[in-house]
Amino acid sequence: MADLYISKLSNNNNNSMNNLESYPPVLRHLDQQQHPPPPPNPDPNGEFQDPDPVPIIDLECLQHDKLEEACKNWGLFRLVNHGVPLTLLKELQEVAKELFALSFEAKEGACSGSPVTYFWGTPALTPSGTVLTRSPQNMNWVEGFDVPLSQLSHFNPQLPTLESVRVLLMEYEKHLSRIGIRLFEAMAKNLELNIKRSKEYIAEKSGMVRVYRYPNCPDTNVGLGMEAHTDSSVMSILNQGDEVGGLQLLKHHQWLNVKPIPNTLIVNLGDMMQAISNDRYKSVMHRVSINKHKERISLCYFVFPGEEVVIESSKYKPFTYNEFRSQVQEDIKALGHKVGLTRFHHNQALLL
Repeated sequence: MADLYISKLSNNNNNSMNNLESYPPVLRHLDQQQHPPPPPNPDPNGEFQDPDPVPIIDLECLQHDKLEEACKNWGLFRLVNHGVPLTLLKELQEVAKELFALSFEAKEGACSGSPVTYFWGTPALTPSGTVLTRSPQNMNWVEGFDVPLSQLSHFNPQLPTLESVRVLLMEYEKHLSRIGIRLFEAMAKNLELNIKRSKEYIAEKSGMVRVYRYPNCPDTNVGLGMEAHTDSSVMSILNQGDEVGGLQLLKHHQWLNVKPIPNTLIVNLGDMMQAISNDRYKSVMHRVSINKHKERISLCYFVFPGEEVVIESSKYKPFTYNEFRSQVQEDIKALGHKVGLTRFHHNQALLL
């Protein structure tokens, strides 16, 4: 992104986040061409279908048949009446903006030696927070914070903004944990899973939150905010705000934009849920595109099984989440991308 353009954008939008020093160095010069400033009032909803086709699930009046259809045919749905206070959702968005507006050096230094990892250019990290791969040819236009919720109480950040994030996330985790358990219990009932066994698939205090910022760029051909992938989780619950789109899911071989709607959450199923359901439910392929005019802030809560819980189904060899994660990391290092569930499929040779 050209220095001149970022300067103009900052002045036009009065947005302190769009300053060059706040971006990781590798993301400061992805686009060296000069571009005119954006139109005064770009239509934020011009790229979305109307009416919105994404299935809606009401957590307050949960209908198991609608949930079943969404899990089988979409692997993603919009959650309403979720019980998370709207003020908390907005506060998280605002404090995340303040956090990302800090200089790159301040953000990097604040997480040094802590359980929270600051990353950029790739979402692929080891459990300890080490970046697996980050190359100019495979650059994701994203920066973020990886927050293991089990260690939040032991995290004592020196930056006031990061402390504000910590306090809000501790409250947020209570709500998201409740939502994850409620949804999984409903899915387990639909799948007729053994109730005692199914509780092992949602590990207590194993959740993780990632806070993302995707810079904007007039030339959206420079790349993607996040490349196409499936999540390795049981499910992922996304707070994407109510203004800036970018999330896309693959449906019938076409990319469908997921509209940001106030006071709703987006839930997508991950690889573990697909395996648990014996492929009845879908781990949805999704990605994040770059917005021309505004940067995007989102927070994603990931639900995982216990690391040593064995996942068994007729289509896959028995495996633990720990084994799955290790295999994913090996593939990313060796191949540059995730292979995922195919590695554990009984017909792996035919699928690769």
